[in-house]
Amino acid sequence: MQTYVALLYSIILGEGRRVVMADLKAMAEGLGLRNARTLAATGNLVFDARATDIGKLEQRLETAFEKTFGRHVDIIVRAGEGWLKLAAGNPFPADSAAAGDQVAVRVMRNPAPADAVAALQAYAAEDEKVFSVGGDIWVVFSRERPSSRLLAAMNHKRLGTGTTRNWNTVRKLADMVGQ
Repeated sequence: MQTYVALLYSIILGEGRRVVMADLKAMAEGLGLRNARTLAATGNLVFDARATDIGKLEQRLETAFEKTFGRHVDIIVRAGEGWLKLAAGNPFPADSAAAGDQVAVRVMRNPAPADAVAALQAYAAEDEKVFSVGGDIWVVFSRERPSSRLLAAMNHKRLGTGTTRNWNTVRKLADMVGQ
């Protein structure tokens, strides 16, 4: 058995409707995934399954999600050891220690194009940082600005399929993988 982390792009099903994590866990168990557990109400799922192709696992989860909840949602899956590597590769450890909610990573299904990542620099404020590690995009957001142009620029159209998690969530998921 291998541990996996699955990240839902969105847990909002429509106005006033969100995915209940107990229902997400039940969906995973219905697929035969073992030891399914969620992290708060954040659209993160950790589970154990036989080693398999990540793309096929993503497709199984997305199909089951649409059948269960009536809406397609992109789901990004990483093997547990890949998640631990992602967490260990945080290029902003000092910023993360100071403000874990301001440091985030856009976890990509396929590596983000290098030119798209470079183009994000044009949207970054002076106190924001952008860095690519292994095709995922790490960002330090401004504490001075209530909204960031950078966040809006980190979209599917520009970068491809992915979803963003802050450092606090990345760290907690790494802890769950290690359990």
